[in-house]
Amino acid sequence: MREFLDLLVEYLNEHWIKVVVAAFFMGTGWFFGRRRAQREWRKREFLGRLNFSLNTLDDGVLKIRTLAEKSCEDVFLNQVAAERVTAAAKLTTPEDPTLPLERDDYWYYLNAVLNEVSEQFAEGLMRRDMGLPVKSEEYVICLTCESAGEIRTRKVRAMVVRKALLTGLPLDKPSFEAQTHATRWTTLMILSGLYEKEPWKFLTVELCLPA
Repeated sequence: MREFLDLLVEYLNEHWIKVVVAAFFMGTGWFFGRRRAQREWRKREFLGRLNFSLNTLDDGVLKIRTLAEKSCEDVFLNQVAAERVTAAAKLTTPEDPTLPLERDDYWYYLNAVLNEVSEQFAEGLMRRDMGLPVKSEEYVICLTCESAGEIRTRKVRAMVVRKALLTGLPLDKPSFEAQTHATRWTTLMILSGLYEKEPWKFLTVELCLPA
């Protein structure tokens, strides 16, 4: 024990500047990280998170279900890409909840999201490849950050909607499981219009489940 303490004192004597600088940056990072977390909690904004949101109509009721939720860096696998997604999320408007990312780059962001969704349904794809019975459906994926209406939390959301539903939304407003879901219905109507006008903001994926 005595030898260990002597070695520790000797190391600190020789490298105390490095130790102090490292401790300073560690403390600074902790301080600003905590301030950012407190600010996000107050504003109920968690733009570093990506929520995979399934949107369906069931007997005239809009239902919103979470398929998964991950940090943006875990999905896009690149800190710069994740930061650009977060920055774009801050620029969305009530009139256009889709992320204002560069058109030429949009496919790369959406493809990362598509890979995450497809992974959840890999069993169905393998069953179909083996000739086993499956049920398949085309879904549309896009990136949004809703800022209108009564939003409980602001997050980047990967909207997952059946293509047939998005392209054929009923004219009559559905019922909602929660009043805050009225904003999602507005979002879906906006997305339905953008699907034809700005197709680069969407990707289509065929998902399979065991029949």
